[in-house]
Parts: sequence; C-alpha cells; structure tokens
Amino acid sequence: MSDFKILGISGSLRADSHNSALLRAAQKFQPGGLDIEIYEGLRDLPPYDMDLDTPENRPAVVADLRRRINEADGVLIATPEFNYSIPGTLKNAIDWVSTDWTKQEGLPLRHKPIAIMGAAPTNFGTVRAQLALRQVFVWTESDVVVKPEVQVFRAHERFDADANLVDDMTVDLLRGLLTALKGKVEKAERNR
Repeated sequence: MSDFKILGISGSLRADSHNSALLRAAQKFQPGGLDIEIYEGLRDLPPYDMDLDTPENRPAVVADLRRRINEADGVLIATPEFNYSIPGTLKNAIDWVSTDWTKQEGLPLRHKPIAIMGAAPTNFGTVRAQLALRQVFVWTESDVVVKPEVQVFRAHERFDADANLVDDMTVDLLRGLLTALKGKVEKAERNR
C-alpha cells in the first residue's frame, strides 16, 4: 500500500517561520506511511470573493488548492496566532475551499481528516488560533484530531539555528499528532 498523502499548510508567510519549520519537522519525524507535501501558495491566494467562487470563475491558484485538498487523504496545519485568532491569509484559504455554491463539486474539507499544531515565541501564541480553527472546522464538518494538542511554546528554544526541531518532548508530541492523523485517515479509507 502506498503512503497516505497529507497536505501541510503553514499559516505563516514569514521566511524564518517556526510553523513552516514545524511542518518540515513533521516530514522528518512522521511515523511512517505518510507523504507530507508542504503547500507553498498561500501568499498567492487573492482575497475571497464570492462572485468568483464558481468552478468557471475561480482563479487558477484557488482551483489548484481545492484540487490538492481533494486529492489529499488529510491536511496538517501549523499556525501562529495573530490578534488572538487565525492569521488572515490562512482564514482566507479556508474560505476559498469551504464552499460549493453550485452543489456540483462537493466540499473539499467535508469529512477531511485534519490535524492542527502551532509554534510561537511566547507561552500561548498558538493556543487561541488553534481553538478558532477548531470552531471553523465544526462548520466545514472536518474530522479534526482532538489529541494530542501540539503547541510549541518558546519555539526559539526548540529549534536550532538551522530551523531543525531539536526538542525531544516536542518531537514526541508531533509523532503522536501524526499517528492520530494517520489513524483518522485509515478510518476514512475503511469507510469509503
């Protein structure tokens, strides 16, 4: 059996983002059986526009993201927190992939296994963003991993100068999250 396809999305656009580094760590420390691809197009997504949100009018970058989520067996999100909530660029991406106004395409996030994690330089810098994401995914009827919660606090102490995750406790939590995500993907596969 081939590996399950997981689409990783970082909610941060910053070049030296700890959240993007956390996704790369997920690729390295995954428990086996997962092929984690990191999405690089978040910066290119235009602001959500309902007038363009139909199969024939969507910008190509939006259609590509929808296709990638549809083809993925699961989604892994690493997010910072902005103003006690989800970064606008990440929320914008979710808005683009949570609709089906024509009732012909299906909803890319519906029943999709999703795991959420995040890193921040402070003690609580991803907690509220993750909570807000969980609320959004109730609406989209996504199958979100509940535990373990991966909140990499004081992230600058858990990554080395080359952005490698070097904290054993965080590696264990990350592996636990990925194992739980894999379990949800396997269950979804059995129920197809």
